[in-house]
Amino acid sequence: MMKIESYTFGSMTINKRTYGSDLIIMPDGDIRENWRRESGHLLLESDIETLIHANPDLIIAGTGAYGRMNIDPGLPRALSGLGIQIKALPTEEAADLFNRTFHRDPKTGACFHLTC
Repeated sequence: MMKIESYTFGSMTINKRTYGSDLIIMPDGDIRENWRRESGHLLLESDIETLIHANPDLIIAGTGAYGRMNIDPGLPRALSGLGIQIKALPTEEAADLFNRTFHRDPKTGACFHLTC
C-alpha cells in the first residue's frame, strides 16, 4: 500500500523510506528519485515525459513548501489534450491529495518538489 507518511522541507517519507531529493511517483507506485527539471522552478512537459507516457488520469504536482515551482502555462492544456488532468499545490497539500486519491484512482501519478 503506497502512502506518503510525512513531508517536511527537503524530506518525504513514503512507506517507511525517507527521500531527500525531488521525486516522481508513477501510477504503478514506482518511485523515481533525484528528479530534475530543465528550468529549475518551472515545470515543463519535458520534465514529466516518463510520467505522461505512463498514461495517468491525474498528475498531482507538489510545487514546494512555499509553492515556488511554477507550472508552464501551456502544460494543463497540453495534458488535457492527452486526457490527463493536473493539479498543482504546495507539496504538503499535494501529498495529502495524493494519499486521498492514489488508492481510489490507480491511474494517479505525482511529482514532488521537496524544497522551496
